[in-house]
Amino acid sequence: QLQLVESGGGLVQPGGSLRLSCAASGFTFGFTLNHYRIGWFRQAPGKEREGVSCVSKSGSNPDYADSVKGRFTISRDDAKNTVYLQMNNLQPEDTAIYYCAATRRYYYCSGYDPYEYDLWGQGTQVTVSS
Repeated sequence: QLQLVESGGGLVQPGGSLRLSCAASGFTFGFTLNHYRIGWFRQAPGKEREGVSCVSKSGSNPDYADSVKGRFTISRDDAKNTVYLQMNNLQPEDTAIYYCAATRRYYYCSGYDPYEYDLWGQGTQVTVSS
């Protein structure tokens, strides 16, 4: 059964950087990571889960929420079954638990409806504080 495991979170000062990883394993029936669209979401205490970034099955048309555009970069390495989220110039408002999610049902990125995703990781904490 497919599993997603996030890593790379931690405590960083404002202006710092982190790179999150979303490692996929347990593929079945000949599926590989490039059969999945991957999204990154985050949830801060007391707030709803929000979409951060998305990458299509082919890696084309990466998408970003306005709040992270120009600071975050999503990429995928299908050979390593891993999707990355490079986060630069982190700010305190980026503090949250970050989740990656996968879906086979949709190809391109369009919005951040969490119900479009069928599988979620357990999350990794990102704290931005001085």
